[in-house]
Amino acid sequence: MRYYLDIDLSARRVDSRTVTGDDLVNCGRHLIAETLLDANAATCDPMSGDNPLIFSAGPLAGSNFSNANRLSIGCKSPLTGGIKEANAGGTFAFNMGQIEIAGLTLHGACDSWQMIYINKEREVSFHDASAFLGLGNFELAEKLHAEYGKKVSLAICGPVGEYGGLLSGIAFSDTDQRPARLAARGGVGAVMGSKRVKVIVCEGLKFPPFADRKKLIGAVKQYNKWLGETPAIQTFADIGTAVVGDFTNTVGGIPVENFSKGRQEPDDGGPFKLGGDFLREQNLSRNGITTHACMPGCQIKCSNVYMDEDGNEVVSPIEYETIGLMGTNCGLREPDDLARVNWIANDLGIDTIETGAMIAVLMDAGLAEFGDVEFMAKVMDEDLRRGSDDGKLWAQGTGAVGKHYGVKRVPVIKNQAISAYDPRVIEVTGLSMMMTAQGADHTAGNLPTYECFDKDLDHLVELSVDMQVMCAAADSLGLCIFGRSVTNEQLTFMVNTLNDAFGLSLDTPFYVELGKRTLEMEHAFNRAAGFDVADDELPEFFYTDSLEPSDRTARFHAAEVDASPARWAT
Repeated sequence: MRYYLDIDLSARRVDSRTVTGDDLVNCGRHLIAETLLDANAATCDPMSGDNPLIFSAGPLAGSNFSNANRLSIGCKSPLTGGIKEANAGGTFAFNMGQIEIAGLTLHGACDSWQMIYINKEREVSFHDASAFLGLGNFELAEKLHAEYGKKVSLAICGPVGEYGGLLSGIAFSDTDQRPARLAARGGVGAVMGSKRVKVIVCEGLKFPPFADRKKLIGAVKQYNKWLGETPAIQTFADIGTAVVGDFTNTVGGIPVENFSKGRQEPDDGGPFKLGGDFLREQNLSRNGITTHACMPGCQIKCSNVYMDEDGNEVVSPIEYETIGLMGTNCGLREPDDLARVNWIANDLGIDTIETGAMIAVLMDAGLAEFGDVEFMAKVMDEDLRRGSDDGKLWAQGTGAVGKHYGVKRVPVIKNQAISAYDPRVIEVTGLSMMMTAQGADHTAGNLPTYECFDKDLDHLVELSVDMQVMCAAADSLGLCIFGRSVTNEQLTFMVNTLNDAFGLSLDTPFYVELGKRTLEMEHAFNRAAGFDVADDELPEFFYTDSLEPSDRTARFHAAEVDASPARWAT
C-alpha cells in the first residue's frame, strides 16, 4: 500500500488516499494521462488553476533497484498546448517512496508564494516563500539544505518559472544536493510558477515495506548483474551520455548552427571536443568525476561532474542533449564554454534543449555570431534571469522567438524544440518526435543508431511505435530508459519483480499493454485539445534544405506517417 496526496492550494487542504492493487504499478506517464483525461484538462488554460500539476513516483521508488527512482511530472503543457510528461532523476522520487507516497497533485493556486514541506509522517505544511523569490537554484538549495539537512529533497521552481517563462522546468536535488536534475521539457516549471509554489521539500525515511522484501533484494542483485554484463550499458557507464555525440557527429546527425549542418568539423584536424571521449579524458586529467549516479541505487552512473583546469567543479552534469543544443547547435566548440552556460541554465532551472534551440535561432536572426559564448551568457544570466522585456519574449521558447524574428529555420514540432537528432539522418527518432503527443521529445522513442537510409516508411514507423510503447511503459514505472538493453529483454523478470514487491499476479504482457494504454490516452488528450495530423509535420526547412555532409532531406510527411498501417498498431 502507498498513499496519494491531493493538495488543494487555494484552500491549503490535503486529502490523502491509499493506493493498492494494480494501481500501485499504473503510475508515471500512465497515471498522468489518466488523471488529465479524467479532469477534462485538455481544454483548460494551462496557466490556470484548472491545470493539475502531477508528481508521480514509480512503484519501486525508495528502494535501491537500479534505474527505478525516476520521477514523472505531468500537466497540460503551456508550451505545446498538449499533454506533457517530463521526468527526472535525483532524489525526490526516492524520498517519496521512502515515506510511502506514490504521488501528489497540486490543484488550484496559492494566493501568495509558498514553500510546501512534506515530513516523514506525510504531513504537509505551507510556509511563506516570498524571501526566496529571484534566488538562483543553487543559492536557494544551499539555504534549504543548510536548514533542513542533507537528506531532504527539493523540487524548485526557478527564477524563469516565477514569471511564467516556458523554458522553465522543475529542478530536483541530486545525490549531492545539487538542484541539477530537471524535469525540463514542456514548460512544467511555468505551471508550478503559475500555482505560486516556489519549492517543495520532501523528507526521506527508510527502505519502504514491500510484500516480499527478500525476493526484491534478490531481483536487485540479478538486475545489477545483467547491467554489468551488457556492453551498451558499460559504454554509458564508462563515458556517459556524451558518447552519443561522437556517434551523431560522425554520421552527420548532430545539430550544428541552428540545424544548418549535421557535423561539426574539428579545428585544424584536431579531435571533436564536445564528444564523450574528449570530455572524459579532459575531465579525468582535471580530477573530474566521470561516473556519477543521478539517483540513488543506479548502477549505470552515466552522469558526470565536470571540473575546470584548476580542478574546481563547474557543473554537473554535461549531458548529450546539452552538448547538441547548447553546444554544437549554438556553434560552441570548447567544453569549458559549454560547462559555463550549462551551469547558468541549471541555476535558472531551464530546459537546455529549448534554451539552446532558442539561442541558436537568435543567432540565426543576426543578434550574434554562432559560437559567441558571451552572448549566450548574457541572454541567460542577464535577460532571462531578471525577466527583461527581451528576456520575457525569449523565455517563451524557440517557436515564439522564430516567429518574432521571422527566421526560416525554426526547429520545433508542436511548438517544442527538436532534440539533438537531426531527423534528416536519424530517421526513426525523427518519426518518434513527429508522432508522439509529447511534442518533439526524443525520449518518447529514441533509436539513434539504426541504419535507416535503405528502409521504407512502414518499417521505420513500426520500429518507432515499438520503441514508443517500451519507453511509455518505462516512464510509467519510474524506470530510466538507459537500462532498456536489459529491461526490454527481461520483461518476465520485470513483471515478476513487481508481483513479488506488491503481491500481484500480473502476466508478462502487462508491460507492453501498459505502454500501449499510455500512448492511447495521450493521443486522446491531444485530440480533445484540438490537435490533428498537421501538427505532426516537420518544419518545412527539413524537407527543402539538404543537410551537410550527407546531402539528405527529410523523406516523410505527417500525412504519410499517419496513413502507415504501423502508425496505430497500438
